[in-house]
Amino acid sequence: MITLAFIKELPTMIKTSIIPPKAWAFPNRNVGRPFHVKSRGVKMELSVTQPDDWHLHLRDGDLLRAVVSHSANHFGRAIVMPNLKPPVTTTTAAMAYRESILKALPENSDFTPLMTLYLTDKTSPEEIKLAKRSGVVFAVKLYPAGATTNSQDGVTDLFGKCLPVIEEMVEQNMPLLVHGEVTDPAVDIFDREKVFIDTVLKPLIKKLPQLKVVMEHITTLDAVKFIESCSEGSIAATVTPQHLLLNRNSLFEGGLQPHNYCLPVLKREIHRQAIVSAVTSGSKQFFLGTDSAPHERSRKECPCGCAGIYNAPVALAVYAKVFEEAGALDKLEAFMSFNGPDFYGLPRNTSKIKLIKNQWKVPESYTFACGDIIPMFAGQTLEWLPSANV
Repeated sequence: MITLAFIKELPTMIKTSIIPPKAWAFPNRNVGRPFHVKSRGVKMELSVTQPDDWHLHLRDGDLLRAVVSHSANHFGRAIVMPNLKPPVTTTTAAMAYRESILKALPENSDFTPLMTLYLTDKTSPEEIKLAKRSGVVFAVKLYPAGATTNSQDGVTDLFGKCLPVIEEMVEQNMPLLVHGEVTDPAVDIFDREKVFIDTVLKPLIKKLPQLKVVMEHITTLDAVKFIESCSEGSIAATVTPQHLLLNRNSLFEGGLQPHNYCLPVLKREIHRQAIVSAVTSGSKQFFLGTDSAPHERSRKECPCGCAGIYNAPVALAVYAKVFEEAGALDKLEAFMSFNGPDFYGLPRNTSKIKLIKNQWKVPESYTFACGDIIPMFAGQTLEWLPSANV
């Protein structure tokens, strides 16, 4: 195991520096008061290539304008999910959504949204050609109908109704991003990822071996084994902060915890450990995808709470914590900044950001015109603090 003492000596990535006592303020343009952090003594800094978020929900309207800065502050690009109301099913809609995101960005931000199409039973091969030619659509998202938030328009029969579209995606070298769960009510919710792999994903890849697939937000040992059994460069997976750090006990500790509810649902500790081992191994098949999914507090704390964890403000701190605890900080930059663009065939970012080993308290909530949003680890202290670009 690589120790922190060794990691501190890595000249290209990590350096130890003396930081004089001062307050670090990170004002949010939508919050009345910024939060502050003080640093003392010897602190470790990680200078890393600016990461990208390869699975992000930005919503639209007031909610988009409220949350987009939290992602734009530290990520260079993001694959933006298309499950709006109505869903983003056409290239024209994707281009319009992209313009809305760009208009909502903080002044002078160079954040780049990478758009996706929502696959339906009615998507045509011609739409895939249009999407490729647009230069702004980079993937197509498969939601099995009823699998998660705003998935009611999703696919009901992948092989019977969508095969010509997926064949065109192979021709256009456009990745298929899958929410990897079956929705059969007879299947236990904790088994839906495994059953999806066995009954949908394996047959699909066998039929179309040239198809590029990203299995989004994996949650199980079964998914890890499946990804590792596939060819590098063809099949990959995104991994969220919550599935790296939390197990299903986090849903019930001290009572029902609605802000830890997401889909796919958190799993047993054995699965969490398998995912941590996979991402900290240095494998190029796993990369950062937060699945940050904001909902107003009233929509989380209600009789039928929405699925989704808002982790954009804390994601980088959580990833750094996981890699540090695994003795794998030297693998963090590749996971956050290299594996994703390499899989998508895009250039790596050239700018840098810093992660500073310095305690800070996560705000209890963020208050916007649209309501309160509760972030992951609200009110708790984290050990790693992302800085502005350097």
